[in-house]
Amino acid sequence: MKRSKYSDIKNIFIDTVNNDNFVELETTLFNYHILEESLDKPLKMILLFGKPGTGKSMILNRLFHNLKDKREIHYFEAPILSEKEFLKNIYESISSQSIPPNMRVNFDGLLKYCQKLKGKREIVFLLDECQLYSEALMEKIRLLSDTRVVKFVITLHKTENEDIIAKEHFKTRIWEIVELKNASIEDLEIYIQKKLIKKGFVEVANMISKKDIKFIHTYTKGNFRETNKFLYIIFNIYEYYDIYNPEKISGTTKLSKKILEMTAIKIGYIHD
Repeated sequence: MKRSKYSDIKNIFIDTVNNDNFVELETTLFNYHILEESLDKPLKMILLFGKPGTGKSMILNRLFHNLKDKREIHYFEAPILSEKEFLKNIYESISSQSIPPNMRVNFDGLLKYCQKLKGKREIVFLLDECQLYSEALMEKIRLLSDTRVVKFVITLHKTENEDIIAKEHFKTRIWEIVELKNASIEDLEIYIQKKLIKKGFVEVANMISKKDIKFIHTYTKGNFRETNKFLYIIFNIYEYYDIYNPEKISGTTKLSKKILEMTAIKIGYIHD
């Protein structure tokens, strides 16, 4: 089977959390710098807050990779839902010692251990998808933060009721809240262009007009996850034509309106 360049192009938009995939937009860099500067403040907890697909995991991943050689920082990219496993991972990260599988970390003992380190060390933990943690485990995270030895940067999805944010005993420990929002039309254009150009597909980037960006933004609302899905399907369709019916797209210098509409229909934004 013929190898299509669109196979590589569509893979640029696979939604993965990878430091190499971080796109520097003015808004994301602004939020990133707020987050990084917050780590130098006497804060117990820092909250990175926003709807799914606004780039919380990407910023957290970027923070870890930029700071891992400069300070004590640990990144839990996937939630550890078992309290036993979570406390085990916290202890092992702080102590650099392994716990045998049949042993359990005593929480009171962990608190005392952290308290003894006060003034000697400051350890940062980056916790993603914290809306999946139980309230009991979140309470232990709060108590650990009270030692002022362990600092947490946590991400939470913005929901309609936002119950966990509303609880007063949680608010008192969070002194910095960084809220991420969907991209504007201008930022979305830069995001798409940079992703393509970074991988060397300048001609393809030039195919996408401002009108095309507005069309995509109308349906994705500037959500990065939805935009990635949209672009993946666009170039998946181009890949199909390139392999089986190349005359349909040969010599094209702009994105096909028909393929844009086909993509919107396939995702379910438009009903045929």
